[in-house]
Amino acid sequence: MGMNDVYPNDLIEKAAEELKKVEAVKPPVWAQFVKTGVHKERAPADKEWWYKRAAAVLRSIQILGPIGVSKLRIKYGGKQRRGHQPPVFKKGSGSIIRKVLQQLDKAGFTKFSEKGVHKGRVITKQGKLFLNKVTESILKTRPVKEEKSEVAPPVEKEKLPEKKEEKTQQKKETPKVPEKKTEEKPKKQ
Repeated sequence: MGMNDVYPNDLIEKAAEELKKVEAVKPPVWAQFVKTGVHKERAPADKEWWYKRAAAVLRSIQILGPIGVSKLRIKYGGKQRRGHQPPVFKKGSGSIIRKVLQQLDKAGFTKFSEKGVHKGRVITKQGKLFLNKVTESILKTRPVKEEKSEVAPPVEKEKLPEKKEEKTQQKKETPKVPEKKTEEKPKKQ
């Protein structure tokens, strides 16, 4: 069982709760006033948004492999409303993502790496263990769905032909509406 066995929102919520216990991941003083990007009109309403963003970034690093600040800015961007003009895509805040990445590096969940031509942050073994632990805790609390082991009851062979006959009788009973012919009117010259 892995990270893909749970819903992403559930994983991010639970991982954010667990990241609150990690001393290296703490929101800076300015986090309560800042917007998360140019495209936003206000600061986040949730007071614990920093931990959710850190958990979402950690999940993105796990999925996307070596990824840097620039790609993450695009991922957390959005449309900026401009009044009567059409909206335009704007990137998310780079400062927030940089600080989150630095904190995740300090906690030991990510590290900088190069794979061929790709450079960026990758998840460490400790980060994978952290996400797996969160995934397992979600799966333990989730109620187990009961699977029906019974097979559908066998269909009686006698009923099937009757249904076909009923449908054909219904088709025969529907009266046909005669088609009306339209007369062409002479054109005025």
